[in-house]
Amino acid sequence: MREPSAELIVDIGVIRKNILYLKSLLNPETKFMAILKANAYGHGLKEVTLGIDDIVDGYGLVRMHEALEIRENSSKKILLMQGVYNNQDFDLANKNDLDLVVHNDDQLFILDNPNINIWIKINTGMNRLGFSPKSFLSVYKKNLTKRQFTLMSHLACSDNPLDDLNKKQFNAFDEVSKNVQTNHHKSIGNTGCIINYPNQGFDWVRSGIGIYGGYSADNELQSAMTFRSKIIEIKDIKKGDRVGYNGRVIASKDMKIAIVYAGYADGFPQSTFDKTKVSINNKEVNIFGQVSMDLISIDISDISNCKIGDWCTLWSSKDSIKNHIANNNLISYELMTRITDRVKVSFK
Repeated sequence: MREPSAELIVDIGVIRKNILYLKSLLNPETKFMAILKANAYGHGLKEVTLGIDDIVDGYGLVRMHEALEIRENSSKKILLMQGVYNNQDFDLANKNDLDLVVHNDDQLFILDNPNINIWIKINTGMNRLGFSPKSFLSVYKKNLTKRQFTLMSHLACSDNPLDDLNKKQFNAFDEVSKNVQTNHHKSIGNTGCIINYPNQGFDWVRSGIGIYGGYSADNELQSAMTFRSKIIEIKDIKKGDRVGYNGRVIASKDMKIAIVYAGYADGFPQSTFDKTKVSINNKEVNIFGQVSMDLISIDISDISNCKIGDWCTLWSSKDSIKNHIANNNLISYELMTRITDRVKVSFK
């Protein structure tokens, strides 16, 4: 067997399927922005861009270098969702036809150029970035009464339709929009909004986690990642034996365990609990012991045909990343973006 390596297989076809499903929930007039920040949530920026360019209307990023990489491969709209903070980056944005978000007074210099497309962000309840409604109206009266722009905000709890904050944010957004007399576009919808409030899609939705299949509340969305590695050792252990660092688990009976060549240096969380489900030879098995830098121990006592060199699938479209996050108090965003560069990546 060659030197093993953890492998990440990204299925662009699954991402396309997820996008088309999300678009089917919306008014056909609503434009779809795919959020590709953080290397397309760990899925590969260039490859995802080339694979979905024909079915989306634009892209959202937060880093200039990623926006410029997309511009090399697409002529679609590109939005820098946190704007720019200096004239040098502004010039780059202008040169490469990037849209810019303005979310505070320090970015008002962006409005001095009448030719750049701008999105004005208001804070409707997330309380991170964005002008307060009152501050926005002041900026609007000074700078925007004769200029087209996109009014945007971001939902904090859209994945939970029972949360009262959703209604408060929609109401605040609508109230601000009513006070804007000029023709403007609107955008507040993220993945949760598309699924739970499709009538709030307005002119643009901005979908991130959903297109990669990490949104746990909709089973139509599939994980686009397969994260796997090979078994490099099989051991028989006796009742009472302790396994792994700190001897965290103790065999309650005679057992057989497999040692898989992956660990937290590859991006698999060290905090993963025992009995977390993974898959070997199409059968669910449990992690047994603390994840280390390079190795994961798995209980294979009930698999008769398991051998060195077999694949252990940590998550995939069939063994969903959603199951992993539900059992380990994690979020899919973190798992997707933490895969390290020593993992071999391929695309299909």
